[in-house]
Amino acid sequence: MPPYRSYKGVFSELCFRNRFASRTLQAAAIGLSLWGTGPANAAAPETGAHVYLLRGVLNIFSLGLDDIAAKLRRQGIPVTVANFVSWSSLADQAAAEYKSGKVRTIVLVGHSSGATALPDMVARLGELEVPVRLAIGLDSVFRTKLAGHAERYINFYIAGGGGEPVTPTKDFRGSLENVNVQSVPGVGHMSIDKNQIMQQKVISAIDAVVFSRRKEASGAQKQSPETSATD
Repeated sequence: MPPYRSYKGVFSELCFRNRFASRTLQAAAIGLSLWGTGPANAAAPETGAHVYLLRGVLNIFSLGLDDIAAKLRRQGIPVTVANFVSWSSLADQAAAEYKSGKVRTIVLVGHSSGATALPDMVARLGELEVPVRLAIGLDSVFRTKLAGHAERYINFYIAGGGGEPVTPTKDFRGSLENVNVQSVPGVGHMSIDKNQIMQQKVISAIDAVVFSRRKEASGAQKQSPETSATD
């Protein structure tokens, strides 16, 4: 299930948004392997969550994800930031953490090509029998098809721009929302991840699943002694 037709198609994003000199692009390409992954925050086991954020092409178009990551880390939520080409290895990492019991809530966020790769990551986790609690795409550059298991999948896209809706397949299990954010002030393909309104939408959706799960777990722990006493 290829969500993007070719790497040539991915790099068309650079052609119509070419605001950088060729020297800058070359330097970014050289630094891709060095800058591809942000620090994984494996602490804060009390949340039981891990958020994976996928940048777009060459890591230079999705720096708003770094801001989102910093805000999540300040709340004690473990975060990994990586380039979209790492989606397969990240899926394997997430599956290993889930099956070990270290992580119970997996959240995925992607911008541009990172959003285009999200359905692949969801499908891969589905093959590994690992559910995704929440996935959020920010203006995927190609129309993509969704399979696997995501309890909630939100695709924010800009109608009439570079973004596209996501289409569910018969193999998809979960809730899919295609949300046109064209009317959000100041939003564009290159700024959707940096837009403060959109960042708040993303963080609020993540907080809702991460902290509600922690509250549920805490409630279950408090009830267990009473249940034992009753029995």
